[in-house]
Amino acid sequence: MNKLARILKHRWLDEGDLARALDDATLTRIEQRVAASEKHHSGEIRVCAEAGLPLSYLWRGASARERALTMFGKLRVWDTEHNNGVLIYLLLAEHRIEIVADRALDRLVGAAEWQGVMTRMQAAFRQGEFEAGLNAAIDAVDALLARHFPLAPGQANPNELADRPHLR
Repeated sequence: MNKLARILKHRWLDEGDLARALDDATLTRIEQRVAASEKHHSGEIRVCAEAGLPLSYLWRGASARERALTMFGKLRVWDTEHNNGVLIYLLLAEHRIEIVADRALDRLVGAAEWQGVMTRMQAAFRQGEFEAGLNAAIDAVDALLARHFPLAPGQANPNELADRPHLR
């Protein structure tokens, strides 16, 4: 896709489109799913969704992955006690999903496994089923965190990051 077409595609969508794709009831269900998942492990899951990339990203041809890495930092997903935070990033304009895991989890999960999670979710996004795709991502990340960072009996996970999805 040429630069102008990509800019127009991203500028065409706005916060209203994002709100239609992820309405308040959906955001509440996703928030509850994240909170419930964090009772199984010591990790933190953060969901971020954007209608389109900022113009500065589009102008220089930046990818959804680059934006996800930036949001990983801005939302402080890297700043958890056990370095096992995970960002699930949705870019509506391109129906793209990116998962960025902090170093403790990323060392334990291979690139092929992360790609498998994203591939399953992208199928839902292509059908416009954003909640189903995000739920699948949350469940997959939850399973990985529970496998690698389970809570000991009686241990609680102090909620270090907001559970409600961050919309931009």
